[in-house]
Formats: sequence, structure tokens, C-alpha cells
Amino acid sequence: MPVREMIDTYPADINLDRGQIADTVQALLDCAQACTACADACLSEQEIDRLRKCIRTDLDCADICEATARVLSRHTGYDANITRAQLQACIQACTSCAEECERHAGMHEHCRLCAQACRGCASDCRRLLDAIS
Repeated sequence: MPVREMIDTYPADINLDRGQIADTVQALLDCAQACTACADACLSEQEIDRLRKCIRTDLDCADICEATARVLSRHTGYDANITRAQLQACIQACTSCAEECERHAGMHEHCRLCAQACRGCASDCRRLLDAIS
């Protein structure tokens, strides 16, 4: 079921643009999937020792993106301070993951794609954070 359809069904008012929330949640879910797949692909590479940090960063980013998507999907009893903090943590995780994956992007296409997803997700989270502030 599309993210936007679910957010549009929320019966009460939401202080933010529902489309922007939906786009950010989708970017978070896409990024989490890319990070999980990248970590798994790294585990299949021959020189796994060089990819340990990348794997760890991928997995941390995936977990943080998934948690952020869940926070953004809940609106009852909304607390802007929690949402801001979660978005800030996610922006940092995505930025760190993108930087690490970019170090390996020349040799591993999965790292290039993951870095791209992380950069896009961080950008969407920044735009939503700006709308909250």
C-alpha cells in the first residue's frame, strides 16, 4: 500500500504537508532497503575486511531510517521535539553512510547506489526538518 494513501487517511489535522511527509517516509524506506542490500552485498565481496566499516554504517543507517519512518508515520500526540531530534539523527546517519559508501563506489556499484540513496534521503529529511523548525 502506498505511503501517501495511508498518511492521507489520518482523520485529524497534521501541522505539516502530508505530501512532504509521505515523500520523506518513502525516501526513508527506500534508503533503509538500499543500506540493507548494500551491507549484504558487502558481505559477499572478496575483500570483506576493507568493508567492515561500510557494513556497520549501512546497518546503522538502515535501522535509523526505519525508526524515523515509523516516527513520521505517527501523528497522534505529536511531539515536534522528538521528530526534530529523530530527523537530525537520520540526517547524520545518512550523511555518514553516504561518505563511507562513496569511498568504495569506484569498485562496488552497490556502494554507489547506496550512497546515492543516502544523499537523497538526507536531503528529504533536511527539507522536512526545515518545515518543522
